[in-house]
Amino acid sequence: MSERDSATPVYGIAVAAQLAGVPEATLRLFESKGLLTPSRTEGGTRRYSEDDLDRLKRVTDLRDDGVNIAGIARVLDLEDDNRTLRDQLGDHRGGAA
Repeated sequence: MSERDSATPVYGIAVAAQLAGVPEATLRLFESKGLLTPSRTEGGTRRYSEDDLDRLKRVTDLRDDGVNIAGIARVLDLEDDNRTLRDQLGDHRGGAA
């Protein structure tokens, strides 16, 4: 049996909410605010990946620390930018060797 990629969307909203310990409405709110972007089936059903659940954990941790939704969005954007820059730096260093 092959291992699944962490970006593969497999969990419906009910399962994702249960795994994250949050109500489904919270997932919908986070999505409406741009904090999560689950995949959608052709029929429009949300599907969450392990990567989505990791991001959701980060969102809920920040919320529990008292950061508001706008602040969470900014933190996530900065973390994403940082990750992209690190990846580019790693690619650049690997290509220069």
